[in-house]
Amino acid sequence: MSDATFTFRVDDGLKAEFANAAKAHDRTGAQLLRDFMRSYVAQQEEAQQYDAWLAKKVEQSRASAEAGNLIPASDVEARFAARRAETRARMAAPERWSCYGRQKRSRIVKTFTTTSRKTTPLLPWHLMI
Repeated sequence: MSDATFTFRVDDGLKAEFANAAKAHDRTGAQLLRDFMRSYVAQQEEAQQYDAWLAKKVEQSRASAEAGNLIPASDVEARFAARRAETRARMAAPERWSCYGRQKRSRIVKTFTTTSRKTTPLLPWHLMI
């Protein structure tokens, strides 16, 4: 690796604060700047890759739509309404909670409802909706 010098102007106060912050983490300002530069370059490369991927997906979707590969909104709504109903039925079934046991489940619910009435508890069945 050949070294190149990067010169730029910065406020004296900012330079001193940056040097102190770097020293607090046993690093030099130059080390941190190189890390920041590498990170920024990697971030930009990822952004370009994502933009290319997204453009490709959008083009594929447009081509698919132009070819007539569409699903009516009413069919999509009906399909997901059925999935929601199925999920709600599974949540209501007692055998769904066999891994918790009935007593443990009721203790969990009771604990959450008695300790905090203002917030909704984040219990496992909330993740399935």
